[in-house]
Amino acid sequence: MRLLQSSKSAILKLRGVNHSARLSTAAQGKPDPSPSILYSGLFINNEWHKSSSGQTFPTINPANGQIIAEVQRGGKADIDKAVAAANEAFRFGSPWRTLDASERGHLLYKLADLIERDASYLASLETLDNGKPFNHSFPVDLKLAIKTFRYMAGWADKDHGQTLPVDGNYIAYTRHEPVGVCGQITPWNFPLLMTSWKLAPALAMGNTVVLKPAEQTPLTSLYIGELCKEAGFPPGVVNIVPGFGDAGAALVSNQDVDKIAFTGSTEIGKLIQQNSGVGNLKRVTLELGGKSPNIILADVDIEKAVEAAHSAVYYNQGQVCCAGSRTFIQESIYDEFVERSIERAKKRKVGDPFHPDTEQGPQIDEDQFNKILSLIKEGVAQGAKLVHGGERHGTEGYFVQPTVFADVEDHHIVAREEIFGPVQQLMKFKDLDEIIVRANTSNYGLASAVFSKDIDKINYLVQGLKAGTVWVNCYNAFSAQAPFGGYKDSGHGRELGPYGIKQYSEVKTVITSVLQKNS
Repeated sequence: MRLLQSSKSAILKLRGVNHSARLSTAAQGKPDPSPSILYSGLFINNEWHKSSSGQTFPTINPANGQIIAEVQRGGKADIDKAVAAANEAFRFGSPWRTLDASERGHLLYKLADLIERDASYLASLETLDNGKPFNHSFPVDLKLAIKTFRYMAGWADKDHGQTLPVDGNYIAYTRHEPVGVCGQITPWNFPLLMTSWKLAPALAMGNTVVLKPAEQTPLTSLYIGELCKEAGFPPGVVNIVPGFGDAGAALVSNQDVDKIAFTGSTEIGKLIQQNSGVGNLKRVTLELGGKSPNIILADVDIEKAVEAAHSAVYYNQGQVCCAGSRTFIQESIYDEFVERSIERAKKRKVGDPFHPDTEQGPQIDEDQFNKILSLIKEGVAQGAKLVHGGERHGTEGYFVQPTVFADVEDHHIVAREEIFGPVQQLMKFKDLDEIIVRANTSNYGLASAVFSKDIDKINYLVQGLKAGTVWVNCYNAFSAQAPFGGYKDSGHGRELGPYGIKQYSEVKTVITSVLQKNS
């Protein structure tokens, strides 16, 4: 698709404008289809920079294929510069290292307040850059991002060590100390929300950060950089360098980076795991792909279960790592469930992501769009029954019709591959022991769900499922207080909650000899 240069690109700038101009772009809770692009540079040491190479790259509006802005393309030299700034900010005795823990929390609270102040602008920018409906980005993504910063702010002065009753004439205690410079790589499906999941716990624990946002969706992360400066974070504490895979690889291989946190595909996660040990042995947390089973037992309220299963797979255009993409339905209600699922998919409203009635926007880019359509065709060729959709929606942008497959078998590619699109697979099962085996027959283990009114059956399945999250009679229920992460090829480590905090601190043991009186 031909890419058209936005007329707004002529006024793009590395620096921003005043608050009144920024906030006039959108009233609170109201979308602005044309938000001003205020920041498109590299945010290093609390300043905006051009790339060392002079290169830029376009970020694209997936609803129409047009260029939104030219963004500075960071490379190895820029990553190294950002890491050096983060290391200087982490230096022992620096303003950041000597800041009271409670004051770190105060800065995070202030950052949350600034995000809340600019929530409509940020949600509009997210919808423009990512394509997700504004009625998702504003009440869901922005709301949870703000809650994440506030939740982690509360941890800043509450994560502490213990006094230990060791043997002998010693006093022993532990200290929880920051890891150091954290390299963070975020995905394109929830750009601003994942920025909050990465930045908030790292900063709460006193680390410094170099964050590389996905090249498809850098704009909201860059704006957060400016808000960090406005909140009062010292120079070098937060650095944001947009770029491609070479920038991410430079971050992973830099020996002055102490930790890598990555959210994205399992394929790239494995490469990061392999390369993070070159030079120095970094701590690594990975939140990767999924092919999550959504199990519907025969005793459910079928109307509610159909709606929940629909949302589980189609939310965010299906671009969710934990999407309930394998929908298992007990055989006695299977046929009715299929018919109802088809009718619901037919009613799904696809279109302009700024329209208040839109349920589904475009896929992120042309590559993802083509991958989804290719997997649909392969699924049909293998014998999965295409009962609705399966084609492009409209003639402009990267929209895919809500698609439903029935009679899907475990060996079909649509039951094995992470499609990352609006494609539902409906599969039949007979009993609990069968479904536990089939649900776990996957390299992934990120999430799962059980829908039933029988608490005994629910508890049995919860114990048997190999997944980091099991939702019961709900799906995609997230909270800043509840940890999230996966088993197996879905990664390791956890984000959010008290477990997420632990990923960003080291434990130091201090043992002191106690002098004894001479007898």
